[in-house]
Amino acid sequence: MGSIGEVFLTHLICTACGLRHEWSQLQNLCTSCGKPLFAEYDLAALAKVWKRESLKAREKSLWRYREILPLPSEVEPVSLGEGGTPLLRAERFGRELGLTDLWIKDESVNPTQSFKARGMTVAVSMAKFLGAKQLAVPTAGNAGGALAAYAARAGLEANIFMPNDTPKANVIECRELGAKVTLIDGLITDCGAEIARRKEQEGWFDVSTLKEPYRVEGKKTLGYELAEQLGWQLPDVVLYPTGGGTGLIGMWKAFAEMETLGWIGSKRPRMFSVQASGCAPIVRAFQAGASHAEEFPNASTRASGLRVPKAIGDFLMLKILRESNGGAVTIEDEEMIRITREVGSQEGLFVAPEGAACFAALRKLTSRGQVSPNEQVVIFNTGSGVKYLECFA
Repeated sequence: MGSIGEVFLTHLICTACGLRHEWSQLQNLCTSCGKPLFAEYDLAALAKVWKRESLKAREKSLWRYREILPLPSEVEPVSLGEGGTPLLRAERFGRELGLTDLWIKDESVNPTQSFKARGMTVAVSMAKFLGAKQLAVPTAGNAGGALAAYAARAGLEANIFMPNDTPKANVIECRELGAKVTLIDGLITDCGAEIARRKEQEGWFDVSTLKEPYRVEGKKTLGYELAEQLGWQLPDVVLYPTGGGTGLIGMWKAFAEMETLGWIGSKRPRMFSVQASGCAPIVRAFQAGASHAEEFPNASTRASGLRVPKAIGDFLMLKILRESNGGAVTIEDEEMIRITREVGSQEGLFVAPEGAACFAALRKLTSRGQVSPNEQVVIFNTGSGVKYLECFA
């Protein structure tokens, strides 16, 4: 590891038991309880020297929020120009639902065509800085493509474990980016178990969702961008397609940081988690009033990003949904696929099935009166439909 320049990151803290960990060495989960770690910053010192007005002159990339990211200031990030994605008004679709203020945050224009680029630019930058040489990830698709790209950019080895039925575009993408791809007969959880079995022996650093502390730091920039694009006011409602849930968790962290920095007030959006009916552990736990989600049996959905039967950050997601007075909605696969064309023909975006699920969920919520006509609503489209051609064949 090189010498450390200016960095406002102070330590890592366990999200469950509160144990502090050093940030200056490679870390996975809490060494005491095995739960996810969060990066903590000296926000009081940062608030004195960093004003939101300074952003106006900066590059349109998530690294514009450099001070609140973990990489020391003089270290070059491993970047492909991620972040700075458009927030687009969805006028026609909104009008059909009787909504006057509906927006789409379109993450499909990121490198490797999904929001996973945000997490991987930060995770790979930090892993490289802290001395990792070989990275490994279990993936339902898009995280693999993102890791393959950023590892190649960083000159590191990527070991990617995917279920056999991962969309072909994702598998080809990883291989063409030079990653070592292993297909597993099973789900993302089985891929994760295989990495856990082999990582010590192989010398891999595991960059699974929330099993290292920095992918969530990249994802939290969704919250910073959203606030900045809306003039430092947060919307009333956010709909987020939820597999591992890093984006949801990251945004909530960003909102707290921004309030402490004095950039936004205390108002929060009602956060809604959207899952597939064939794999809905968070919805089931939310409805049951549980604080943790049981593994979802026989998980299946064509929206591969939602096929996460057990998420390590389940307790964090459920807490956010309740704290924000939000909720959790399931959508059938057929409905996602059908609504993709509707959104495409009305808004000109070929959204991923996970993004389409949010449009379908919004229709449910408006019909139930849970979202009212004058509320400002933001849907996250996490990737491009181009990656899922089998779904539309």
